[in-house]
Amino acid sequence: MSNEPTLKKAYRDTIAKELKEAQGYGNVHEVPSIEKIVINSGVKATDEKAVLQDIVRDIGVITCQKPVVTKARLSISNFKLREGMPIGCKVTLRGNRMYEFLYKFINLALPSIRDFRGVSHKLDGSGNYTFGVKDHTIFPEINVDGAKRTFGFDVTIVTSAKTDAEGFELLKRFGMPFRKQSNENSEEAA
Repeated sequence: MSNEPTLKKAYRDTIAKELKEAQGYGNVHEVPSIEKIVINSGVKATDEKAVLQDIVRDIGVITCQKPVVTKARLSISNFKLREGMPIGCKVTLRGNRMYEFLYKFINLALPSIRDFRGVSHKLDGSGNYTFGVKDHTIFPEINVDGAKRTFGFDVTIVTSAKTDAEGFELLKRFGMPFRKQSNENSEEAA
């Protein structure tokens, strides 16, 4: 297993053991883990077909997996949307690709964001974390000069944690650069 991703090896060798000792889990299967990562991007119904094709191509390059094109389930006349129209794409990563993407996201993409001070502490209540990326060119695979347009997407990290505290601790040990607590409180007050 020489091609095993760095974060997968780190989780198996150190992170799981540290969490088991720190949280007092009785069984290794109780220790939270990352189950999947979902990348999701949407487009306007009025955009050209080429816009969605560019997004599908770039997300495929970033994740090394072909995205699934999502289609509208309902017709909404105010948005010029018809049932079955393509409105975005999504990718669900599991296994080695998930760990490789997470490593790239934490260590290469997030630090390349201008004026980056860390990500928010807010999880969804079930131990899962969602982060919005405004510009896809932060990933090293995307050639900034060759990109016709920039777009954003959501990254959802789904964990087996039962609470936000467990999910936060898991992601922190993976190296997620969370913002310092005092900065976040002062920003919310402003």
